[in-house]
Amino acid sequence: MALHPFFQTPKLGFGLMRLPKDADGAIDVEQVKDMVDLFLASGFTYFDTAYVYDGGQSEITAGKALVARHRRDSFTLATKVNARVSPSKEEAERQLLTSLERTGAEYFDYYLLHALGSGNAPKYAEYKLWDYVPRMKEKGLVRHWGFSFHDSPEMLEKLLSEHPDAEFVQLQINYADWESASVASRRNLEVARAHGKPVIVMEPVRGGALADPPRRVRDILTAAEPQASPASWAIRFAASQEGVMTVLSGMSSMAQMRDNVSFMKDFRPFSAGEAAVMENARQALLSVNSIPCTGCRYCTDGCPMQIRIPDIFTARNRDIIFGQTEAARSMYSRITRDSGAADQCVACGQCEGACPQKLPIIELLRQAAEAFA
Repeated sequence: MALHPFFQTPKLGFGLMRLPKDADGAIDVEQVKDMVDLFLASGFTYFDTAYVYDGGQSEITAGKALVARHRRDSFTLATKVNARVSPSKEEAERQLLTSLERTGAEYFDYYLLHALGSGNAPKYAEYKLWDYVPRMKEKGLVRHWGFSFHDSPEMLEKLLSEHPDAEFVQLQINYADWESASVASRRNLEVARAHGKPVIVMEPVRGGALADPPRRVRDILTAAEPQASPASWAIRFAASQEGVMTVLSGMSSMAQMRDNVSFMKDFRPFSAGEAAVMENARQALLSVNSIPCTGCRYCTDGCPMQIRIPDIFTARNRDIIFGQTEAARSMYSRITRDSGAADQCVACGQCEGACPQKLPIIELLRQAAEAFA
């Protein structure tokens, strides 16, 4: 699928969702500045944030590290409106002005309706955001608009059919979820291609999990290319798919930035041999029973017990995948020292309604509570 010239951006995008933190837990703005500079110097231009990331600190950091320090025409910036966190249509619309104020960007190259799915699509319709965002494009505050999506191919087909003027779509695509029944990476990509929509890839490394895969997966990849990082395989897999505009990598350190730009600066799609290696690795991953949490943290926003759900799942996976039982217990103890423990879950269901991966969080927390008892 040939992309419109405007969408022919370099294949690596900088996702500003998992930025580095300092010892106090605040975003390390100085390190982000260095990462931004290296990213731009390497020929990349696409930055992605959202109104809700880090309680607004991601957009503020984009303003400090990127917008205030580089010519506006030297980069493209994307952000998103989230209907779920706004109690009214007026407040949802106000998010765009707040995002512009936080970043100082004057306009957004890409503006997205955030995390669309069957659970929240009625809210976007109720607030008439499908009409509002194109009006903002007419006013020059938005250059291009689309939506990010977490749901079934049937739901994606419905949305693209109802809103054919959406210019692009952002999808979760990675080799772990390629044939997943819940995420449906391959099938959703095919729907987007059928509608002629450029695709921005999110979660290519599945929240960092594919940067440190189980040993049986790592062994397959290392045998094929000893010098290549597991993350490089995951990102190049996504970038090699037809119709993909760019692949967002949520880089959290300069080391990750250096690695990513090293193999994406002169991007080459997978060869037939590499595709075969990737399929072997994918099959090996399917044999590992783990919790497929991406660490997006949408589940934690409204948790009445302040349970750090993704962190608990990380500790659980450390035991499940690597057999590091004592290390997992120690991690769980640190996580729950100043926050809710797994057995404090009151089964309100807020987390499951917010989870893009549709995980049975309540049951998984119950299992974690038993494992760490």
